Amino acid sequence: MSMGQKVSGGIKTISPREPCKINREIAFNPDFQKPARLDMLLDMPPASLEVQLKQAWNNEDRSLNIFVKEDEKLTFHRHPVAQSTDCIRGRVGYTRGLHVWEIHWSTRQRGTHAVVGVATLDAPLHCVGYQSLVGSNAESWGWDLGRNKLYHDAKNNPSLTYPSLLNSDETFVVPDTFLVVLDMDEGTLSYMVDGQYLGVAFRGLKGKKLYPIVSAVWGHCEITHRYIGGLDPEPLPLMDICRRNIRSQIGKARLQEIQKLPLPTSIKHYLFYQ
Repeated sequence: MSMGQKVSGGIKTISPREPCKINREIAFNPDFQKPARLDMLLDMPPASLEVQLKQAWNNEDRSLNIFVKEDEKLTFHRHPVAQSTDCIRGRVGYTRGLHVWEIHWSTRQRGTHAVVGVATLDAPLHCVGYQSLVGSNAESWGWDLGRNKLYHDAKNNPSLTYPSLLNSDETFVVPDTFLVVLDMDEGTLSYMVDGQYLGVAFRGLKGKKLYPIVSAVWGHCEITHRYIGGLDPEPLPLMDICRRNIRSQIGKARLQEIQKLPLPTSIKHYLFYQ
């Protein structure tokens, strides 16, 4: 087998859009409830391109088999090197606040080992052979997209199924684009797919400085990192909370109806984040 070729199996696949049957105990587990601060952040306009470029992949902190594209600085390209697993970290490490970034990684370019997560500066960026390098050591935490497994210090800890609602005969098809949610105030790492919060993947991250990271094996794969935004740990102003509640009550599909409300123009602009 060459270049991390993907092996297909005879297990049932489910997509993020399919309804899941869950018991009440799991449904009311706090780990599966989307945090209110995350809801607030995702309602805000995404970060500007200038901010995204500052948070992008770090061309100075990568495996030599990877390079950041000159014409698409949010995207890296992996050279087709056989029997090699390669990583790249983001430019910015986080110690506080809530941070969300989007990963675009085509399902056709993942191969046998495609892992997305966070790492310290001490995590290795290359190894010989194909493996889930992110999560294989004590300095990184990762979600293997093909196996639906979570890894951290894999030599000493068993892998965990994620999303954890999956049955043993199911595999979750992670789409090309999804969100990574790092809450350094709570010390958690989570993921979102098609607007669905998949629950807490990792805990115990407080006190560390963590960077976005991926490990890849597929030749010529290209992976894009787009920073969505962040929130400081301080409480939000009451005006921001009111704006969020109003927008939530109106609903995303009807936000343009705000223009018809008998409100001063300045308030309408505020409700539109203008």
